[in-house]
Amino acid sequence: MEEMEEELKCPVCGSFYREPIILPCSHNICQACARNILVQTPESESPQSRRASGSGVSDYDYLDLDKMSLYSEADSGYGSYGGFASAPTTPCQKSPNGVRVFPPAMPPPATHLSPALASVPRNSCITCPQCHRSLILDDRGLRGFPKNRVLEGVIDRYQQSKAAALKCQLCEKAPKEATVMCEQCDVFYCDPCRLRCHPPRGPLAKHRLVPPAQGRVSRRLSPRKVSTCTDHELENHSMYCVQCKMPVCYQCLEEGKHSSHEVKALGAMWKLHKSQLSQALNGLSDRAKEAKEFLVQLRNMVQQIQENSVEFEACLVAQCDALIDALNRRKAQLLARVNKEHEHKLKVVRDQISHCTVKLRQTTGLMEYCLEVIKENDPSGFLQISDALIRRVHLTEDQWGKGTLTPRMTTDFDLSLDNSPLLQSIHQLDFVQMKVPATPILQLEDCCTHNNSATLSWKQPPLSTVPAEGYILELDDGNGGQFREVYVGKETMCTVDGLHFNSTYNARIKAFNKMGVSQYSKTLVLQTSEVAWFAFDPGSAHSDIIFSNDNLTVTCSSYDDRVVLGKTGFSKGVHYWELTVDRYDNHPDPAFGVARIDVMKDVMLGKDDKAWAMYVDNNRSWFMHNNSHTNRTEGGITKGATIGVLLDFNRKTLTFFINDEQQGPIAFENVEGLFFPAVSLNRNVQVTLHTGLQVPDFYSSRASIA
Repeated sequence: MEEMEEELKCPVCGSFYREPIILPCSHNICQACARNILVQTPESESPQSRRASGSGVSDYDYLDLDKMSLYSEADSGYGSYGGFASAPTTPCQKSPNGVRVFPPAMPPPATHLSPALASVPRNSCITCPQCHRSLILDDRGLRGFPKNRVLEGVIDRYQQSKAAALKCQLCEKAPKEATVMCEQCDVFYCDPCRLRCHPPRGPLAKHRLVPPAQGRVSRRLSPRKVSTCTDHELENHSMYCVQCKMPVCYQCLEEGKHSSHEVKALGAMWKLHKSQLSQALNGLSDRAKEAKEFLVQLRNMVQQIQENSVEFEACLVAQCDALIDALNRRKAQLLARVNKEHEHKLKVVRDQISHCTVKLRQTTGLMEYCLEVIKENDPSGFLQISDALIRRVHLTEDQWGKGTLTPRMTTDFDLSLDNSPLLQSIHQLDFVQMKVPATPILQLEDCCTHNNSATLSWKQPPLSTVPAEGYILELDDGNGGQFREVYVGKETMCTVDGLHFNSTYNARIKAFNKMGVSQYSKTLVLQTSEVAWFAFDPGSAHSDIIFSNDNLTVTCSSYDDRVVLGKTGFSKGVHYWELTVDRYDNHPDPAFGVARIDVMKDVMLGKDDKAWAMYVDNNRSWFMHNNSHTNRTEGGITKGATIGVLLDFNRKTLTFFINDEQQGPIAFENVEGLFFPAVSLNRNVQVTLHTGLQVPDFYSSRASIA
């Protein structure tokens, strides 16, 4: 039952639902919490004004989410009413469950009614804290949403089953044990909170305070309210609208918007949906059973991997001990490889165990919640949530069927040390009359550089009679340092990528055969490009990214942020590139910056520790790295805006520009390593990349002064 507790808690206050209402998106919220997150909208967007102008088509109008952004995962603690320039920004808060919510648009008026019954401000808007869909309330306000009686019943049974002491509902941090309950306020208090919030004077002096246990019993024994129609509050639900998938009363059928819809008997649809939910739970139960068996299998794999590792290490040590002392260093290297493989297998299996355990707990919680819902005898209340539960059960079952119950790692070690050929070769070692190959000749006409890549070509001398089995190409570090091998093989042409821009490299080649190696060729000096010319890389981009204009222009097919990298990486020098905004609809917040090659591609740039970015909307920008937002700066982008990115490895800084003006301070310092240009965007944005640009003059002059 404890695994079901997450299903019973409000995403805003983090406590068990109190008087939950059902939003049109099928999510639930406390009625009091719903009042707290209301936002007042301009008069022109109200349902009354839309109906007056002839544009309204329903009692509730969903806001255009592309024009109004009340919640942004990439925002840095602030929400704005993006559809109207006159609307002020409003700081957002976080609920105990980590969901961002907005405070009331205005202080609630003084009233003697309870907060849940007090009238809401005109032209109010509410945003679901879970799916973030927004809608404008009509004249009925929150009374227009149906109450979730089934959820209330499940919570009552769940709380009755828990033997834990009742906690105070007003303690801000660690709730203390409740000492009394007010029957009129329906709130549990500890002694300090009772003295502070419920003094025995004025109107509160007439309230009846009872012990917490008695209060729980009185809650449980209070008669369950009959579910009534939201459009006709005096009428009970009697039929079920098949088209709208909701219970309705007889007045809805005679004069309301359901008059022309197909309807069926409430009891028959109640039994049908209960049957469908039960059938869906049967499939999910089978998946949960398979998951439990799969967890046992994974735990057994851990033991098998450990046993196989010990056996393999013993065999490897025995084989290595048979070799001569010259192989001891190699033996240590082989052991390191085995240990690495061992740890890798264990990590993969343990990670899969952890992932499967979490998924199983969530599945079990959903199953228990659904079973409790099935026990409900309120047809209309059940039908209000049954469709959403059935979809969730099917979705959870589908998630178990996508290879989740297949081990990602085998228990066997795909390594085998066969020392007999080596021992035989040692016994057969003998002198051979053979010469080393001649020194290769670099073919200068075929050697070239492009961006930060170098292509070299060579051949054997024309009169050479000693064959070469292969060649070794060496380059220095671009600073006159030691040479290092960059290619070993039989080919006579090689392209080396990933060099530093604006650097001078020395290259040389030598040949080898069984007898030995030749002399080095003459050293070739290579100069890489001063500036970088590159495009976006389709190979490493998210599948939702759409490329055009020879991979210089990108957009996205998804409403979610997706990441695309440039083809060229930088690790040295000063580099500057620009991106122009070709299309900018509905005020999204694209991000621009640099990233590692293994950055996450399905979230906004800067959400993980592999990217350093600036994300910007039409009003302001932030810098973000590892999901940390800093340096909010006024000034945003529109269609036609130009974003400049300056990566300076000499000063180890990353700086951003908008329309040739620096945006905020230096964004990031101590920037070291290999970075790729990166952008994240959704379908509302299209940008074009411009490369091969010199560093701006004002930055060069500033750097020289510094």
